[in-house]
Amino acid sequence: MRRAVFLDRDGVINRAVVHGRRPYPPRSLAELELLPGVPQALRALKAAGYALVVVTNQPEVARGTAARSLVSAINDRLQAMLPLEAVLTCPHDDGDRCACRKPQPGLILRAAGELRIDCAASYIIGDRWRDVEAGRRAGCKTIFVDYGYDEPAPEACDFRVSGLSEAAGIILRMGIPA
Repeated sequence: MRRAVFLDRDGVINRAVVHGRRPYPPRSLAELELLPGVPQALRALKAAGYALVVVTNQPEVARGTAARSLVSAINDRLQAMLPLEAVLTCPHDDGDRCACRKPQPGLILRAAGELRIDCAASYIIGDRWRDVEAGRRAGCKTIFVDYGYDEPAPEACDFRVSGLSEAAGIILRMGIPA
């Protein structure tokens, strides 16, 4: 079994578009911008033996405000730029009651099964309570990137950080979770 770092997409590896202190995904490829230090942090995690897997909610597809092709194009661009092993997307909204929309752990558990990942030896990094809760439900250590969004923060997380670089530093110092 392998260890992994599961990553939310918007707000963790690329800049979220923030309106009214709430985060949204880029509305075009032109708006896609990596956050500072992301390539270096991901290369360091990859070099330390972690599989890097993006797990992202994209409810805009179900809501009709973003085309599935745009979501796929953004995911493809990120995979071309970064050492990601996989990008798994949930295109559903809450009303769909699917198992893949975070806070449900479906995307993480699917990746764990397909890529032979030990969730107990893995981490999730996210900037919203749903990310942290999905990781907790899957048995991962949780890292919350706190941007002070105007929405509930996670009830609990293992670590609270200001960005991916800080999260990667913690993971690299900690190694495999106890």
